[in-house]
Amino acid sequence: MACMHKTTLYLEDAIYAKIRRLADARGRTQAALIREAVAQYVSGKKRKPRSIGMGRSGRGDLSTRAEALLEGFGDS
Repeated sequence: MACMHKTTLYLEDAIYAKIRRLADARGRTQAALIREAVAQYVSGKKRKPRSIGMGRSGRGDLSTRAEALLEGFGDS
């Protein structure tokens, strides 16, 4: 393991409670969870939302069929 340095954080009650619940739910320590979050933040990499690709149809011709698919949409 890399050399560790101790630091102190002051957290609002609500944030502290969320971290504590999340750590308990994942079976991890609060410190490990905070280290992971800080490492991700300083890496500059943004996680893609989990919703990306959820509506994937498997068909590559959606854009060419858009007019046909939307025909009659919104008509009452």
